[in-house]
Amino acid sequence: MRQRSIGIRRWATGALVCALMALAGCGGQPTMTVICPWAAGGGTDRVSRFWADALQRKLGRPVVVVNRTGGSGSVGHTAGARAKADGNTVTMITFELSTMHRMGISDLTHEDFTPLMQVNADPAAIIVRADSKWKSLSDFLAQAKEHPGELKMSGTASGGAWDLARAGLLQAAGLKVESVIWMPNKGAAPSLVELIGGHVDAVCCSIPEAAQSIESGELRVLAVLNDERMPDYPEVETAKEAGVDWVVMGWRGLALPKDTPDDVVASLEQTCQEIGESAEYAEFMKKNGFGIRLSGPAEFREFLKAQDATWKSVVEAAGYAK
Repeated sequence: MRQRSIGIRRWATGALVCALMALAGCGGQPTMTVICPWAAGGGTDRVSRFWADALQRKLGRPVVVVNRTGGSGSVGHTAGARAKADGNTVTMITFELSTMHRMGISDLTHEDFTPLMQVNADPAAIIVRADSKWKSLSDFLAQAKEHPGELKMSGTASGGAWDLARAGLLQAAGLKVESVIWMPNKGAAPSLVELIGGHVDAVCCSIPEAAQSIESGELRVLAVLNDERMPDYPEVETAKEAGVDWVVMGWRGLALPKDTPDDVVASLEQTCQEIGESAEYAEFMKKNGFGIRLSGPAEFREFLKAQDATWKSVVEAAGYAK
């Protein structure tokens, strides 16, 4: 009986040790953390959790998502940038990294990270009610020019990605940013409700965010702010086709802290490339309505540089520069 009791205690002790090892990491490997700067349940969170699960299976070690929210994205981005540069912390960086330092939200820039891989890009779109009198982007902009300050748009908070997309569109069209009034909201979903209810004239957001209402016939897309037409919406013209040279992407990508060793970056890049090119990722992104854009460290770094420069004049014109 005493031997059995000793055996049970040893089993329990062993089980506890295994559990603690699982929390710390399998086989002595530390747990990898994917920092998501935005709330659980949102698009960036869903993408982050896909990558965490895929990395865990590929690497054979625990990978967890930590939502570090607040400060218009600055809290999570800062936590990722300031983490130890050992490859155990990856951040799902987003569009806001290109603008927050211009707006005085944070002094953080893309130079505080080691880019690993861009994984997503979705162009902005101008969306109206299906029964709207505007049949094209040109019609909408013509009214904004003739009656400045009359039209109202929404899509996110003031200074958010879609607000700046609207500001840049007007600037590129030769109009004052205040020609169309921005009505701030908590995000695309409540803004689209406002649009359907007739409280605003248009919404600027990505097509995936409005897909359900577009497909139901409640809403219509005037134009997409992209280099080319969307494969799933070939009838929708681009802003360029309407004579306005303005392209805006909401994007997401994986990044490591600055000064992460090259060999660590190279190893993770190969793993991420395999995940990004998988049928599983393609299926997940299609199901969620997100666009795939894959680019490795060097190309992603150049993209981030270009984004930083692009938004400088727009943030200033919109009156958000600090």
